Amino acid sequence: MVGNPLLGVLFHWLGGLASASFYVPYRAVRRWSWEIYWLTGGIVSWLLAPWFFASVQTNDLLGVLSATPTPTLVWPVIFGMLWGFGGLTYGLTMRYLGLSLGMAVVLGLCTVFGTLIPPLFQGDFKAKLIDTAGGNVILLGLAVTFAGIVVVAMAGARKDAALSEEQKKAAVAEFDFVKGIAVATFSGIMSSCFAFGLAAGEPVKALSAAAGTGPLWTGLPILCLVMFGGLITNAVWCGILINRNKSAGEWLGRTKDAGERPPLVANFVLCAIAGAAWYFQFFFYTMGESQMGAYGFSSWTLHMASIIIFGTLWGFAFKEWKDARPGVRLMVWSGVGLLVLATIIIGYGNQMAG
Repeated sequence: MVGNPLLGVLFHWLGGLASASFYVPYRAVRRWSWEIYWLTGGIVSWLLAPWFFASVQTNDLLGVLSATPTPTLVWPVIFGMLWGFGGLTYGLTMRYLGLSLGMAVVLGLCTVFGTLIPPLFQGDFKAKLIDTAGGNVILLGLAVTFAGIVVVAMAGARKDAALSEEQKKAAVAEFDFVKGIAVATFSGIMSSCFAFGLAAGEPVKALSAAAGTGPLWTGLPILCLVMFGGLITNAVWCGILINRNKSAGEWLGRTKDAGERPPLVANFVLCAIAGAAWYFQFFFYTMGESQMGAYGFSSWTLHMASIIIFGTLWGFAFKEWKDARPGVRLMVWSGVGLLVLATIIIGYGNQMAG
């Protein structure tokens, strides 16, 4: 199939919107510990949604997976487990830095590692990116992406440096810049393992296509594998916290004090919405990647840039930037503009290659 990179950019924007929005419903969860609402939403995003949509859109899903060589099944799960560490600390980053600054730092590192490592590992970096005009344009787009991320992160640092502790706490209740940067760095590196998992599961696409699955959906079985790995890591850690904090009763409406009982129906619904949004970022990612042809690895850059664009917009919506100076707000909008430009450049580079 001849892909349509511009359509792929649109799909990546939709995935970025879903990813940037997933944490918003969690903000409305009441009287549940972090490990309770994180695992509740995670069961939807890492287990239920991947298998449901892959079953609906893949012809003979179980047949495709049973025909897949064992190493091709195992490596995506392993990378998914490593990605799970990034996902765990990603949630903590939002708590300590807020949506705008947290996403910029995490996704900046994630962009570079997740985009460049797969072609380097596969040995076709030079042939795809150095020796072709389309590849050169994609490299330019990656450079513009990184520049946009740096600008957004610098704006966030300047905003936070100018605020009092009271103003920081008003915007982000658990704000802690030093702890947040440390967690964000670890999260960004580990989160890039998702891209490695997708690359390791690439042969599954051919088997899915051979079974008659449409080109937009051939990547969905790989999501089942990678996200199952993420479920393992997150479930183990949340289980440890639940045991330590004795918080399992919160699922049944119990509290450790005599305070108000948690609103169970609302909490479950909010967590399900958050989990579905987290999954849909990769649902649209696989659709966008299917349109990029031989340069599918550039999808990771598009995905990260889109998340930061919409994450910054959410940051403004939640008034995280309301106390920033006009010059700082102009800086962050300049960074967003660079990221939008980068997605267009990368889309054009893929169009040239096609």
